[in-house]
Amino acid sequence: MEDVGQVPGVFVWQIENFVPMQVDEAFQGKFYEADCYIILKTFLDDNGALNWQIFYWIGQEATLDKKAGSAIHAVNLRNYLGAECRTIREEMGDESKSSALCLKMTSPTLRGTASGFYTVEDTHYTVRLYRVYGKKNIRLESVPLKASSLDPRFVFLVDTGLEILIWRGANATLAGTTKARLFAEKINKNERKGKAEITTLQQSQEPPNFWEVLGGQPEEIRKHVPDDFTPVRPKLYKVGLGLGYLELPQINYKLSVEHKEKVKLDKLPELRLLQTLLDTKGVYILDCLSDVFIWIGRKSPRLVRAAALKLGQEVCTMLHRPKHATVTRNLEGTECQVFKSKFQNWDDVLKVDYTRAAESVEQQQGLQGKVKKDAEKKDEMKADLTALFLPRQPPMVLTEAEQMMEEWNEDLDGMEGFVLEGKKFARLPEEEFGHFHTQDCYVFLCRYWVPVEYDDEDKEKKERHGHHGGEEEEEERVEEDFQCVVYFWQGRQASNMGWLTFTFSLQKKFESLFPGKLEVVRMTQQQENLKFLSHFKRKFIVHKGKRKQKIDAAQPSLYHIRTNGSALCTRTIQIGTDSSNLNSEFCFILKVPFESTDNQGIVYTWVGRAADPDEAKLAEDIMNCMFDDTYSKQVINEGEEPENFFWVGIGCQKVYDEDADYMKYARLFRCSNEKGYFAVSEKCSDFCQDDLADDDIMLLDNGKEVYMWVGTQTSQVEIKLSLKACQVYIQHMRSKETETPRKLRLVRKGNEPHCFTRCFHGWGAFKTALA
Repeated sequence: MEDVGQVPGVFVWQIENFVPMQVDEAFQGKFYEADCYIILKTFLDDNGALNWQIFYWIGQEATLDKKAGSAIHAVNLRNYLGAECRTIREEMGDESKSSALCLKMTSPTLRGTASGFYTVEDTHYTVRLYRVYGKKNIRLESVPLKASSLDPRFVFLVDTGLEILIWRGANATLAGTTKARLFAEKINKNERKGKAEITTLQQSQEPPNFWEVLGGQPEEIRKHVPDDFTPVRPKLYKVGLGLGYLELPQINYKLSVEHKEKVKLDKLPELRLLQTLLDTKGVYILDCLSDVFIWIGRKSPRLVRAAALKLGQEVCTMLHRPKHATVTRNLEGTECQVFKSKFQNWDDVLKVDYTRAAESVEQQQGLQGKVKKDAEKKDEMKADLTALFLPRQPPMVLTEAEQMMEEWNEDLDGMEGFVLEGKKFARLPEEEFGHFHTQDCYVFLCRYWVPVEYDDEDKEKKERHGHHGGEEEEEERVEEDFQCVVYFWQGRQASNMGWLTFTFSLQKKFESLFPGKLEVVRMTQQQENLKFLSHFKRKFIVHKGKRKQKIDAAQPSLYHIRTNGSALCTRTIQIGTDSSNLNSEFCFILKVPFESTDNQGIVYTWVGRAADPDEAKLAEDIMNCMFDDTYSKQVINEGEEPENFFWVGIGCQKVYDEDADYMKYARLFRCSNEKGYFAVSEKCSDFCQDDLADDDIMLLDNGKEVYMWVGTQTSQVEIKLSLKACQVYIQHMRSKETETPRKLRLVRKGNEPHCFTRCFHGWGAFKTALA
């Protein structure tokens, strides 16, 4: 006020939002500890001239903006009055007498005004689900946020804000997954400041939190998107002000498409909007049915901006739209990635994998902006080939394997088995433990003792009390110290419905019986847990077909006994009944049933001339375990086969392998770029046919050749890089093992030669897509 400091008296100001606000005289002297005040005392000196005292009071809970504001405005007040006095800082609880005399101050209270600084709140993100499609350019369509929107032929992107989930359907392409990952990286970099976590999920391998976002896990993910699906063509409108009304003309972008030849008006440029259509002085509305975007240019009039926001809401409600439709505001220069994807070449993304060399990127024409700069940076592409130079994993010594087996079985208190029959799990008879069928699912509930660790005080108490009440204490400890593990085993030809049935029935029952002490381990055939295998003491038998369907009971059956890397990984697997499958370094069991009667016949244990003696003894034990006394049993050595039953039962005598030297050299490597760069990793020595992933490239070394196995969904980039990795590996092995130089062989899925398939135990037809 102009008359401030012109009349003797006291004036008080409170700092609020960086500005001093005068305090009414009735409230002077009542301060708040979260505020700051300026006090001006005007008085007449001895000569009758005006004089001033200026104080600024700081509350102990005041924010930085109020403290600074009070100090600055106190100086401004002194300059305004032309006073020669200094400004005096008074802190709460340490006020001087002179300032206390100015006001009759009461005890400060806690409340105060809000801070003038902008308060930073946690950003609220709307959870969205997008279906990814498009071959050349990635396109996203917003779909309802529920599990029924998923389709096994597509890749879906779930955006929860600080977590971006990429879900790949069972029949989706690898290229679509890679592009979706690139798109998610762009969202994370440009919109989330790199704070978001990106996770790629495969169908049937989703964590529980994924289904929580989608409202629950469905029983089955079905194909529901029509084969002739065509996306809704976006419509671009420009918001303008007419004579007293708003204009919303649609932009005809047919003529804006870049063509070398003359444009035909009847040609529909699907989703080929250009960034050049957007003028920085204008405001636009892009209608994509399930998404309505408002784009605001930096130099657009303020009145048009306000009108566009209201108009966007009205456009959204005018037409019949999905419930998940939203209106999104985009300022020029800070557009979201979904909006950019509606335009052609807005935000250039490399149409190659991360692993392309810089030289090859430079050869691509038409790259602009940041992508062109990135392409000029050479030798920055990462590749991890470490696994190729590591030595082969040595086989586990038999005594060590037997010791581990013994220790794990000592901890085992009990085991119960269940098998899926129809739609329910039935209890498995104990005599069938160790017998598995390729079309069935099994559940084993194992109870383990957990050793108790006592501290020094417990030991002293135990020694003091001796054996008094020992039995009761022992019982109490025993009841508490155990853990239950549920092993779910699924055969190669079994449906995934077995796992769903288990999760909704047996698992819930076990969790209620053993709360907090239950662990679930899911396994598939030949990819079992070592601890689980140890409970069957090397008598792990896999039969073809279903447990209760004896379709081929009257036909001869052949079983191959093989150990992969460790005695723990010993399996007896039924293979094709053909003498060409025999090998002189292994043992086989051949069942030849009599045609006249059921459950009768003759069983042979065939021992190869180069077979291990311990394995021959094991084969005989397995034969006795598999068949009762209704069968006649014989152990025969190679070359002593009876003509009338053995060769007739197995078909006829054919040429078979007489050595298995490949077992000493066999190694399987996986080549993939799913981590964002090209990497080679080695599978363990207990690998199987199902380790051959359809979207990867595998390298198999059998000691003589290195096979490069190519899946049906691999990219050209992966093939080129894997070929280079093969050459590196062969060169390395040539310098390491000069006596056995490798040769390179290319193998396509479905055309594997015998030298390739024999490295895999129980090779058969590849898995087909199951429900």
